[in-house]
Amino acid sequence: MAAEQTPILAPAEEPPCAAPRRGRPRSEAAEKAICDAVVRQMTEGGSLADLTIEGIAQAAGVGKATIYRRWPNKEALLVDVIARLEEPTPPLAGISARDDVIVLIDHMRRRGLAKRSRWVLKVALEQLHQLPGLKAIYYDRVIHERRVLLWEVVRRGMASGEFRSDVDPVLFAEMLVGPMLLRSVIYDDSPLDDPELSARIVDTLLEGLRGPGPEVTEPAQAGTPHPHPGVRTGIG
Repeated sequence: MAAEQTPILAPAEEPPCAAPRRGRPRSEAAEKAICDAVVRQMTEGGSLADLTIEGIAQAAGVGKATIYRRWPNKEALLVDVIARLEEPTPPLAGISARDDVIVLIDHMRRRGLAKRSRWVLKVALEQLHQLPGLKAIYYDRVIHERRVLLWEVVRRGMASGEFRSDVDPVLFAEMLVGPMLLRSVIYDDSPLDDPELSARIVDTLLEGLRGPGPEVTEPAQAGTPHPHPGVRTGIG
């Protein structure tokens, strides 16, 4: 196995990859150097299809075995690098389904902004669509996980009464993300810099998709008839 060399740092004009997974300091340094080497080669005009394990190892100053200890093949490495170029999915509070949906859709908004401002991310995502095998891996590892998370939030909102429960949850989720998806992926000239955009999209849609709210039994007041137990109270 080739001896590991001092990692080569990425150029200052392009931010390095996100922090690597935890491990021994030497392992972290090697992983970061490998990730940065891919970004650097793409910044210099390389394509995902043309990148090789040999070239990445040489640019990172490590042996090929160092890469294969972390990733089984080039495709897994490139998917990991592209995922790290994006902002990670933020944690959800898990209290209000409406608030959690806004968090997820605002993540799409920020991702769209990053794609417009970071040339290397834009190129990586565009080239991804030209490589069906790599795109499939990226979908399974990154996109599908985000879709499942949104489905879970929608189903939770339906169960709690925040959302209508007579709509297919997958269709419900697609209706929520559709407007932001158009703005961030299809319409490159649509503004994304409004931090309130996600909340406005969700609240506008929920005017028609809002559920009846949780079942609430209100206490009887003097001089007024008590409502039937279990009556549903609207939330707006």
